[in-house]
Amino acid sequence: MKTIITIIISTLIGLAVAWAGGQGGTMLGATSLFFACGVLAFLINWAVYIPANIFKTEKYYDLTGSITYLSVTSYAVFMSPGLDLRGKIVAILVVVWALRLGSFLFARIIRDGKDSRFDKIKINPLRFLVAWTLQGLWVVLTAACALAVITSANRVPLDMFAYTGLAVWVIGFAFEAISDQQKKAFKSDPANKGKFISTGLWAWSRHPNYFGEITLWLGIAIIAVPVLSGWQWVTLISPVFVTVLLTRISGIPMLEDRADKEWGNDPAYQAYKENTPTLIPSPPKG
Repeated sequence: MKTIITIIISTLIGLAVAWAGGQGGTMLGATSLFFACGVLAFLINWAVYIPANIFKTEKYYDLTGSITYLSVTSYAVFMSPGLDLRGKIVAILVVVWALRLGSFLFARIIRDGKDSRFDKIKINPLRFLVAWTLQGLWVVLTAACALAVITSANRVPLDMFAYTGLAVWVIGFAFEAISDQQKKAFKSDPANKGKFISTGLWAWSRHPNYFGEITLWLGIAIIAVPVLSGWQWVTLISPVFVTVLLTRISGIPMLEDRADKEWGNDPAYQAYKENTPTLIPSPPKG
């Protein structure tokens, strides 16, 4: 019963945000384009859940998330009349991010063979469905500001919000992409088996990729500000949601707990943890 309630509430939250973001935006008959995008995000994940549940596999979970971003963004662009430069820029930023992260995560799970987060979930159909529903919610909430810009009927010429937001996005994207690549190279070296990474951007932050993820979505939110009005301000939940998700729920807490179990008694790790910020980067001490 609890899992069913979670599925229903997650869906309603996502559709509520999609409804709010669609106010004052492009309409498709009686509903808004933004709301249609929200429905599409859930439908894609539920559709892929069916074969994933049959074969009890999570290999296409992260890839489906990226495909959902690409599909929803493409649909919004295609159905938005007179899309302006701000909307085109935001769409490109989402597509670039989704292609980069999706290919990176898919290559990782193909290399590793599985995602341990799903070991207990995928054997229970309802719990597994919750995961796919939450991914639909993740797409809607995270892309909310971007979809608000793309589907909005309020077209605003590029301004300082657009330029500032773009600069913030570039910084965030660079942090995420570079730190992911550094960790991939580190783990690919047999000499580092069983070790933790503390070089490159990982010497500046214990989670530089998450800092990048939060920063880039903040950048898109900044770009969106001049376009928003009325209920559309609800879409600013995007960077807040990403921050809470990564710092309080599924990101940093899980990885920190795993690291403590693996290297908690290692003096080198204890020193690294004491001297390196959890999230916001700062120059290495000493």
